[in-house]
Amino acid sequence: MHESELSLLLEGTADAAFAVDLQGRIRTWNRAAERMFGCHASSVLQHPCAAVINGQSATGAQVCKEDCFTLEHARSARSQLSCRADDSNIANFDMQARPRGRQPFWVNVSLLVLDDPHTERCLVVHFARDIENRKRAERFTAEVVALVRGLASGKGSAELPPTPPLTIQERRILELLHEGSSTEEIARKLGISTGTLRNHIHHLDQKLGTRGRLEAVMQALKRGLI
Repeated sequence: MHESELSLLLEGTADAAFAVDLQGRIRTWNRAAERMFGCHASSVLQHPCAAVINGQSATGAQVCKEDCFTLEHARSARSQLSCRADDSNIANFDMQARPRGRQPFWVNVSLLVLDDPHTERCLVVHFARDIENRKRAERFTAEVVALVRGLASGKGSAELPPTPPLTIQERRILELLHEGSSTEEIARKLGISTGTLRNHIHHLDQKLGTRGRLEAVMQALKRGLI
């Protein structure tokens, strides 16, 4: 498939999609990628993919780099004259993208290594989709499990003092926290700044005798406050 044909084809996918050459330089960049990563194609084409995406693993290890596993695999395949679209050249993984000027967010990435017979160039096509909500749910579940295990082992079982009355706003914040809403989402729904929201959460911790959002939600549920 010719590079220009690939670019047109990638415009038809809902995923953020782009292709890089074996030197890691971006060759194609669709409009969904522009929206997801906040970079226009004109500002990223021919630039290193690693510098634009700046992906990291859950442990903080750098995923996007000049000698990333994907490019090394593609170079090896190319040296063996076997750089083509087959099952052995497809990979899938999660990473936290950290593009310049954007808050970090999680994406799932699928890769496809293929050959352009017209230019004899090997390309690595990336398909990325936003999974921030999924990751947030996974983190919440992990925190719940850890808290439940702590309670089962006797930690945090001491009785709390009577709870001071909660304001209507504080109860609404607890409900939204219980629903798994992010700081930005809650602030937007309530029409307040994130700084004001943090102050409300701090006051909730003081009233409930808790040390974090999850613990506040658990205590509120235990006391029938939400």
